Amino acid sequence: MKFRMVLLLLMTINSLSSAHFYPNFTSVPASLLPNASAWYAFKKLAGCHNGAKSVDGLNNLKKYFRYFGYLNSSYNDSSNDFDATLEAAVKTYQLNFNLNATGELDAPTLAQIVRPRCGNPDAVDGASTTRRRASSAGNVHAVAHYSFFPGRPRWPAGRTRLTYAFLPENGVPDGVRAAFRRAFGRWAEVTPLTFAEADSYYGADIRVGFYIGDHGDGEPFDGVLGTLAHAFSPPAGRLHLDGDEAWVVDGGYLEPESAAAAAAVDLESVAVHEIGHLLGLGHSSVEEAIMYPTISTGARRVELAGDDIEGIQELYGSNPNYNGSTGQTPREERDMSGGGGAPRPWRCRGILLLELFLFSLLLLFV
Repeated sequence: MKFRMVLLLLMTINSLSSAHFYPNFTSVPASLLPNASAWYAFKKLAGCHNGAKSVDGLNNLKKYFRYFGYLNSSYNDSSNDFDATLEAAVKTYQLNFNLNATGELDAPTLAQIVRPRCGNPDAVDGASTTRRRASSAGNVHAVAHYSFFPGRPRWPAGRTRLTYAFLPENGVPDGVRAAFRRAFGRWAEVTPLTFAEADSYYGADIRVGFYIGDHGDGEPFDGVLGTLAHAFSPPAGRLHLDGDEAWVVDGGYLEPESAAAAAAVDLESVAVHEIGHLLGLGHSSVEEAIMYPTISTGARRVELAGDDIEGIQELYGSNPNYNGSTGQTPREERDMSGGGGAPRPWRCRGILLLELFLFSLLLLFV
């Protein structure tokens, strides 16, 4: 029995991440950059449409669509046949991402599908949660595209001070803490909410951790690129990031042709997005919005767009000191910060100490 308990602990601890953190995009060593995401295999499905039979790999795309909510949870995704249900799912996906709704797996659709993205779904049982409705702000008439989780959960009214903490076993460096501090600050700027880092991880309202693979929440990570992170609706307060990514903690701009642009991910960009989920926002179909589900590798998108602000203020109201401007920057900036010299990675070391401790326990019981 004791042996089983220790073995279970070892299996759990293996999901904790010794994540790679880098000060900027140019410091990511080429040896850590993969040639392609596993999702790139979907590109061979180009031109596939309703009626196609026995298409190799189509079942994996069906799993992708079911995972992100475009197919009903009861749908049989083991077949490689392209049916009317899948066609409807493709059309919903295309509408969500402002693509031509043909229902066919054309090049623009597949290019969007393979982009790294948030692990939270865009739809529920095939119905998009993205809301398109008339909105009025002053004399400007617009269409809002933000969305909420089913039931519109939010942090309790009157509870405006929220605390957050990082999983101690990750041993995150100061640069990571600073990136999250800035990310939380962007939401605090436009709402009555304030955020402070807590000393106690388990006593914090929001708990942030880096994990790899299956980490026990039913939403396993998939390695480099693909799904980058996911967060749970309030008041769960859980934010998980994929420790297999090459996370950049303080990047400026990057030339698109740079090798690092192939896989490096800006941490602050992902953090701002996931915090939006922690506060109750779903995804948006506005490409400039923080809550847009995908982001290009090597890109930086950290400023809240009008759609983000309108959505979060519908839940919590406005910061009384908010002046209507957050100093917008281009929706996806490329990091070109220099630094020169050899790469300077920050590695999480706490996990190694835990593994050694648990291994010593294992030796006691065998």
